[in-house]
Amino acid sequence: MTLELRNATKRVGANLHIKETNLTLETGHFNVLLGETGAGKTSLIKLMAGLDPLASGQILMDGEDVSKLSTQKRNISLVHQFFINYPHMTVFDNIASPLKVAGMAKSEIQGRVEEAADILQLRPMLHRRPHELSGGQQQRTALARAIAKESRAVFLDEPLANLDYKLREELRDQLPELFAGRGAVVVYATSEPEEALLLGGMTGLMHDGRVTQFGPTAEIYRNPADVISADVFSDPPINIGRITKQGTEALLGDQARWSLDGAAAALADGPYTVAIRPNRVLPRPSDTATVRLVGTVLVTELSGSDSSAHFSLGDDNWVSLSAGVYPFEVGQVQEFYMEPAHCHYFGADDKRVA
Repeated sequence: MTLELRNATKRVGANLHIKETNLTLETGHFNVLLGETGAGKTSLIKLMAGLDPLASGQILMDGEDVSKLSTQKRNISLVHQFFINYPHMTVFDNIASPLKVAGMAKSEIQGRVEEAADILQLRPMLHRRPHELSGGQQQRTALARAIAKESRAVFLDEPLANLDYKLREELRDQLPELFAGRGAVVVYATSEPEEALLLGGMTGLMHDGRVTQFGPTAEIYRNPADVISADVFSDPPINIGRITKQGTEALLGDQARWSLDGAAAALADGPYTVAIRPNRVLPRPSDTATVRLVGTVLVTELSGSDSSAHFSLGDDNWVSLSAGVYPFEVGQVQEFYMEPAHCHYFGADDKRVA
């Protein structure tokens, strides 16, 4: 199965919510939409699902234009971050509801519901109602409904956002296996770069209603196509600075300088943008963290066993993220060390050049 968008756009009043989008999604892996809140992930899913009309363009499923078909006729499933189940129905009936609407035989409904319930460990709860379930069990019920329906496309719109940390980890690990081999195009929306990396597959980076880059998840993480894509795929936000290339050196104002090699060394002299993720800016030097930076600590945070420090670097604010507990103090002048091998370089148009 393939799901293709051709020059697809969406308008709300005079505003273009989804800018012209060309995208082909396939089975066999997760297709992740990654972007911050308001980037357009849900709007794009609603277009693909048939919940909102296209302003222009086409949506095709296996080459068939479904742009004007209703959601029901597209044979899709949609799981939201909120636990959308029918409160007056049992878990069994919630899972079976789209099968009953489709007029399926009772014997087949029974088999499909029990299979989905077994996959999601819900069989003991089949006679309960949603209010008798935990949040995780309610979301499992919604996922079981999507599996039992055997849809051509399954849209998961931040389905784990309202679960506690342990449940999120557990379900995130299970999701790729739940939909493996079912022949459906699976689209998963998230605002968390780490979640996209854990799910793997293919990722579309979204910003301001457009897909800025699409490809194998690990590849676009390593090689962002432009500054916006690099920023979308970084949490905390990627560090960005203006540099001047002179010969085989990069000069970050009067803050730092370092030697360039490979494609970066071959660039013409002049101004460029450098970007480096916070986990490549460390509070201690090492064999790879060799470029010394000095800044004033603005904010410091401790998350589990990771330490982060936001610090001023000239006119820019940068972030260091490192494993371990470091005694940063707000207002303190602190040395940090950058790993130059992990720098991304962009030209005047913000497109990647090295």
